[in-house]
Order: sequence, then structure tokens, then C-alpha cells
Amino acid sequence: MFGFGMPELIVILVIVMVVFGAGKLPEIGSALGKSIKNFKRASDGKDEIEIKPTKDDEAKKER
Repeated sequence: MFGFGMPELIVILVIVMVVFGAGKLPEIGSALGKSIKNFKRASDGKDEIEIKPTKDDEAKKER
């Protein structure tokens, strides 16, 4: 996989945790997952793309 071994992936993960913090990682993962899902929908030719926030996103904004 692009010449990355386990040590390189661990170093990248540690750098991401330092930059974003452990609390933001689930949000980043969720956003990345939605982006990939929307990209797959767009590449399949469907015109609908999900852009409205979910209930979880709204609850986090209220805090």
C-alpha cells in the first residue's frame, strides 16, 4: 500500500492525534466516511448528494 509499513502508519496516526486531538478524531472519521459515500454516489451517476446535517451533528453544535 504505497510503500507504507506499520511503523510509518503509526507515526502518521500519532501526528494526526497531536494535531487534531483525540476528541476530534470521530468527527473527522465521520466526515471522511460521508465524503467517500457522496463521492461514490456521484461517480455512479446519481444526482442526489447528502449535505444536510444529521441529528448527531446538530446535538454537537448545541453543546
